[in-house]
Amino acid sequence: MDNPWVIDNSHIILRLLLSMLLGGCIGFERERSKHAAGLRTHIMVSLGSTLIMLLSIYGFADFIKEANVRIDPARLATAVITGVGFLGAGTIIFTGKSITGLTTAASIWVVAAIGLGIGAGFYFPSIVATVLVFLNLWVFNKIELRYMRGRQPHLITLYGLSSHGLLEQISTYLEQEKVEIRKIVIKEHENVPFHEVHPDRQSMEVSLEVLARGDFNPVRIAADLRQWEDVAAVSVE
Repeated sequence: MDNPWVIDNSHIILRLLLSMLLGGCIGFERERSKHAAGLRTHIMVSLGSTLIMLLSIYGFADFIKEANVRIDPARLATAVITGVGFLGAGTIIFTGKSITGLTTAASIWVVAAIGLGIGAGFYFPSIVATVLVFLNLWVFNKIELRYMRGRQPHLITLYGLSSHGLLEQISTYLEQEKVEIRKIVIKEHENVPFHEVHPDRQSMEVSLEVLARGDFNPVRIAADLRQWEDVAAVSVE
């Protein structure tokens, strides 16, 4: 390709396939980790970015020789980087306790940049960037989970019958599990099925916002709490 404004069909196919491969690799990791934007989303972002970059460089080649025409291959690329933000924003979730999805939003933005790089024929940097993204998402994530991440917020809700010493029992159990209680909300109910078994006792809902270590096991916690005599149902988030 001696002419920088001309590309043949074989190179177009090569760039689109390579864009699909690299974007799919990152998307596969996000899909495997059960994030909102997964394999297909990352492939679409990467392919779309590559196609727009190809269009920006080669799509207007016929107008190069026209008078008073200036071609800027970076103009559409700038629009892609700005516009892809709406996808990233859609993966960010605010749950009231924490914000999740920031890493996935960043991965979508990086995949768009990788797609633009491939569309411009910038193969080596795009491949290296993909490897580095994998390193960040997989290897660094393991390091962060093991050494860097502090306590994470969780919500534990118990439904059952009011009993003397239940709150003390909950506090003692969570202290043994090294779970810190940050907030507790107690609600009393009378229109729940298990209240009919003991009409002389008040039904109660206890919600606890807690901080737990990275090895927090919600299944085991829920199973332990459910075995208590006066607890009818347990929810752990």
